[in-house]
Amino acid sequence: MPSASTASAMPAPEEPAVDARPPLIRRLAVASVAMGIFAIVTVEILPIGLLPAIGHDFRVTDGTAGLMMTMPGLLAALSAPVVTMATARVDRRTMMGAFMLLLAAASALAAAAPAYWLVLVSRVAVGVTIGGFWSIAAGLAERLVPRESVGRAKAVIFSAVPLGSVLGVPLGTFVGDVAGWRTAFAAMGVLTLAVWVAMLVLLPPLPPAEAVHPTALRGLLRRSGTRLALLMTFLVVLAHFGAYTYVAPFLGEVTQVGPGLVTLFLLVYGAAGVIGNFVGGAVAARRPRAAFAVAAGLIALATLLLPVVGRWAGGAVALLVVWGVAYGAVPVCSQTWFAVAAPGAPEAASVLFTASFQATFSLGALAGGAVVDRASAAAVMVCGGLVAATAVLLAWGAGRAGGPAPTVAGGRRSR
Repeated sequence: MPSASTASAMPAPEEPAVDARPPLIRRLAVASVAMGIFAIVTVEILPIGLLPAIGHDFRVTDGTAGLMMTMPGLLAALSAPVVTMATARVDRRTMMGAFMLLLAAASALAAAAPAYWLVLVSRVAVGVTIGGFWSIAAGLAERLVPRESVGRAKAVIFSAVPLGSVLGVPLGTFVGDVAGWRTAFAAMGVLTLAVWVAMLVLLPPLPPAEAVHPTALRGLLRRSGTRLALLMTFLVVLAHFGAYTYVAPFLGEVTQVGPGLVTLFLLVYGAAGVIGNFVGGAVAARRPRAAFAVAAGLIALATLLLPVVGRWAGGAVALLVVWGVAYGAVPVCSQTWFAVAAPGAPEAASVLFTASFQATFSLGALAGGAVVDRASAAAVMVCGGLVAATAVLLAWGAGRAGGPAPTVAGGRRSR
């Protein structure tokens, strides 16, 4: 349990009232939040499938094109605490609607950009959207459904992350192959506007439930469970995005498949991620650390074997399935761990989750780009695998040392 000094620094706010509208409307409200996250995740990682085409059009290297992945993560990490604290008194529905409009504008700018630097400017706006929207939405399930339905609502909301891979990125890559990468971004702008309308219609008023102050965040960081969750998140997300950002060049160079099969492979990966999200969420509800460690181990296994087994299309697909299942569990495991560490402060926990996740996303894409430009796409897979294996050793070492293992039992969270 947290110490008395920590607890006093973070007084538990009163729980906000749960949405009292009919069950169908509440479910549709949860779905609209999931669609918002789907749009954000798809726009965020859309360049992965379009990286070669965008790099070719602007005559930049794969590593330089990878800045499109680095910029959103960096800005999201900075904007998560800043925007959340600056808008602490603003209705959360209003803020999420504003972020959807900003995302639509960013997609339109990318679609029309005559120079690469303007694409990067659009990615800055994407980053601000990610940081602000995720910090609100990640802990919103408790406010939209009764307590007994919170677990299912969280699974639905977080399923938007792998769905961004299973539908968003492959379809975006397909559209890019058929009509050009600019059309893919334009289509995402239209979809985002549709999600904005749905959220305005379906979400109830959401007055701020808590004030997120720097002292609250510092109080969370004093907790050993939170620090371990931060380190695990850093290592696993660094490993994943350092490698996955460059999976399309890998499939082209090593597996030697064409753009059509790259799209299909990404679709298979995303489908596996949906399964991993629900399986990982079920396990993480009781044993977040164990679920996180298993996910890290599977990512390490897949990425370390890809340079060898991935030379054949069948081997590459099999390992992408393992990788997809593993990474599909990561976001819900990480957010659950942070939530367990901050009972009564879901938005503060979401800020830490979002900031740590996105900062590492950015560093992973940047580090992977450096390896790709100096070595090869195969080398970046090996580096990612070694980092993921380090996370497994960390979780094992913390268990052997008797470190706090976050659990959820009987509907009450404990550390």
